[in-house]
Formats: sequence, C-alpha cells, structure tokens
Amino acid sequence: MRYVDEFRDPDAVRRLADAVLARASRSWTLMEVCGGQTHSILSSGIDALIAERVELLHGPGCPVCVTPLETLDRAQALAARPDVVLCSFGDMLRVPASRGDLFAARARGADVRVVYSPLDAARLAERLPGREVVFLAVGFETTAPAVAGAARWALARGLRNFHLLASHVRVPPALEAIAGAGDSRVDAFLAAGHVCTVMGTAEYAPIARRHRMPVVVTGFEPVDILQGALLAVEQLERGEARVQIQYARAVRPDGNPVARALLEEVFEVADRSWRGVGLLPDGGLRLRGPYAQLDAERLLPAELAGAPEPAECRAAEVLRGRIRPPECGAFGGRCTPDHPLGAPMVSAEGACAAYFAYRAAPEPEEDVA
Repeated sequence: MRYVDEFRDPDAVRRLADAVLARASRSWTLMEVCGGQTHSILSSGIDALIAERVELLHGPGCPVCVTPLETLDRAQALAARPDVVLCSFGDMLRVPASRGDLFAARARGADVRVVYSPLDAARLAERLPGREVVFLAVGFETTAPAVAGAARWALARGLRNFHLLASHVRVPPALEAIAGAGDSRVDAFLAAGHVCTVMGTAEYAPIARRHRMPVVVTGFEPVDILQGALLAVEQLERGEARVQIQYARAVRPDGNPVARALLEEVFEVADRSWRGVGLLPDGGLRLRGPYAQLDAERLLPAELAGAPEPAECRAAEVLRGRIRPPECGAFGGRCTPDHPLGAPMVSAEGACAAYFAYRAAPEPEEDVA
C-alpha cells in the first residue's frame, strides 16, 4: 500500500474489523494516545465497527491539550510586556488561560503573532533586534526537533533577543502513569506513530513488560488503526505483552538518529506537569547547557501563582480516559469550539473537538416543569 486512499479503503476496513471481532474472545479496552488517531477513529466510525468486543478509549494524545495552565499564564504575562513579541502556532492562541486566551491578550494590545515554524520566530528576532521575541513551544517529541533546530540557529547567530517558553512533553511517562493507575481500564496501548518515528520504541518495552500491556505503534488512517487493534488483540488473546510496530513504513526501532542527537544537544529530560494528568517524573524536556540562556522564564521576575481549572470543565477526566467528552455537562452547550472551556475543545487534535465535529451533541432535556 503506497497511497493514502488504500489506507481508507472501505472493503479493507470491513475485513480488518471482522478479523478483530473474530479474534477477540472477550471484551478488551485499547487506548490510542494520539489526537490524530482519535479524529480518524471518530470521523471514520471504526470504533463502532468493533464496539461489540473492543472499546477504543481516548488518552492524553493532544500536546496542546496537556499544556499546563501555568504555562499559558506565563505566556500571558510575557505577552503583556510592551517589549515582547509572543509567537506560537494558531491553536495555542485559542487555549483558555486564567485571563482568557492569547487572542484576548492581543485584543488588549499585546503583540501576539501566529507563526508556522519555530524558525519563523527566530528570524523575526533577527529582524527586530530591539524587541524580545518569545516562541511558546509545545508538543510531543515530534515537534521538539524543529524547536531544537531553531535554538541552534539562533545561538549560532548570537541572537540575544530570541527566547523559548518551552513546554515539551514526553509520551512514555504518560503511558507509565496511565498503566500504573489503580483504576485504569486499559488493556493495551496504540502508541503514536509520529512520536516513534523520531524517538524509536526502546522506552516502551519496559512499560509493556512491567504492566503486562501490549504497546502497538500505530499509524493514523483507518486501516492503520484497525491493523494496530488487531495486533494488540492478538497479543492479549495469547497472553503476550510486547512492543510491535504496525506503522513500519515510517517507524524504525531506533527512530531518527539525527533528530534524536539534536534533541539531546539542546534539551534534557525533566519533570513536567501535564494538564489533566499532573506532575510526571521525566515527563518533559527543558533547555540544557548553553541553550538555557534562551529560556523565556528568565524574562519573568517571579514564579506566577497557579490558577485552578474551571470547575465545570472535565477536560482532566477526558485526558485520562475516565470519561468521554459527551459525559461532561458543558459539552456542546457551555463548551463549543467557538467558546471553549478547556483545551480539548480547541485543538484540532482534541477529543472534545473531535466528538463535537463527528458525533452529534446531546439534545438538551425538555423542561417539564
């Protein structure tokens, strides 16, 4: 299969769904940990094809969604400075912080700009030597190499006015936390293919062994996901728990050595808070060595006080796979993509946005009083 249409072929999808149902002798719960997979599942309806035996549960697979509130508040504080130009990708500008989103900050007069790559922000700093340019850098290991490349480019040119507010997160510690939770319903993981394209699969093997949970590195099209589900179910039925690569057209066990070397040059592993998950040991990346001088935290005079999540937003439970988005009372009413309460309704990879786009919002109850 070389073309995308072949990975969306209805006949192939039905054959794979039938194979999953035929192989499963009991009910199994699989968690996909990529928002792109979640959107593919819901838009194609493949979850319904195998629901008789296999439940597909949505995990914290959206980097925008798991960026902690305090990071967004720091971005707001930096944007409020008259000497700062704050840059990021468009979806980050719509995620609610304590004082609204970054588009609201721009409406209050902040210089907030959408860019298409971290290098765009670094080049902007080169053109604006009298301003402090801050790039709000979020994402899994997939996007971190591009940020590392921009950091290396800026440092080589001696740009003292380019800064990174880095909130990169690492996927394996999140899987470890979910697998180790006492109330977890997950039997196996469908791991994010793009993350493993960069990092490889070595960090997932101990998780599979320790928790007796298969980890199948999976692509993003319906055929990919159903093949991944079939591999996971076959392992579960045989009592196995190991790492398999379904997404073999892109993933190698050692990942991308060039990208990994760049990450190790610019970043080091650090504890990191995930929105909805909490503080994860080794859960993120921070700037290391000479690159630490690019850290935008240096522009903040003091630690900002944390702020609570909106009480009616149940995004944290969605991100941990405890509930599905329609089970939140605000879903489709108080919380919509136009007026989001939480990050999963904002991002193109958020589970709440996916359910809103592809599954009808619940009808409001009639007032019988």
